[in-house]
Amino acid sequence: MNRREFLQDVAVVATTVPGALTSAFGRVRWEIGCFNRPFTKWSLDEAMAGIKDAGYRVTGLLSATRGEPFIGAQATPEYLESIKNRLKAHGLRANMGALRSRHNIPLEESVAEVHKQIDNAQVLSLDYVLTFGVERPEQYEHYYKVMADAAAYAAQRRIKLVMKPHGGSSGASDEILRCMEKVNHPNFRIWYDAGNIIYYTGKDPVKELEPVAKYVTGFCAKDCAAPKSEVMIQFGTGKVDFKAVFTVLKKAGFKGPVMVECCALNESRDVVTANARANREFLEKIFGSI
Repeated sequence: MNRREFLQDVAVVATTVPGALTSAFGRVRWEIGCFNRPFTKWSLDEAMAGIKDAGYRVTGLLSATRGEPFIGAQATPEYLESIKNRLKAHGLRANMGALRSRHNIPLEESVAEVHKQIDNAQVLSLDYVLTFGVERPEQYEHYYKVMADAAAYAAQRRIKLVMKPHGGSSGASDEILRCMEKVNHPNFRIWYDAGNIIYYTGKDPVKELEPVAKYVTGFCAKDCAAPKSEVMIQFGTGKVDFKAVFTVLKKAGFKGPVMVECCALNESRDVVTANARANREFLEKIFGSI
């Protein structure tokens, strides 16, 4: 490729793929999306409008609210159809739905609830369903069994099952590797959350990423200053070394997506929209530096 062809290709990527990273040493295209979490004070339609105004084309259905169960087992066909219509109206695509599983009930009941949620994700044409692990050690084995079944069930529907670090059974690298071993299915992978590593364990997100980087297929972006501290903050104001984290992921062959989960909150939706936009721009600058 000569210089003119290279610059033309860069221009195409920059104008067609929001958040794309193009480096001189091969192309890395990491799609940047935004979860609905920063906008839960408002209706889902207002949230979608804010996400679109902040410059995103992709969202994730993370934080269910009253009247908005997303892929929850109680979601009706009519409700799922309304989600599809609202996404289309706002020019957004949803790539993920949060999977809520219970592990204090009989195994077959938990499996049935998870199957229903995966079916709902298929109706919405989602790429991923995201699980959080469990907090109580006495529920770990139950969780592993349900996720092993869910990974196979989701694979049949061409949906990827992913887990984010969230304390307990998914706290940091040791716990994540144990989950990978116990679930033991190629359709069970990780959406890394560097901020949650700090929030739940106080450990170094970069060091905890290295043993599990090969399993990471997505990234939940948030910053955090200390264990159990506020995470609804602007990127760069906490302790996450985003550049170091993404450098590890790049070396591991990470393909994205990167989903903005948090930003500083405000009573004004316009301010939250501006903060969500600023966090997207922060990531784009980081991507351009690695």
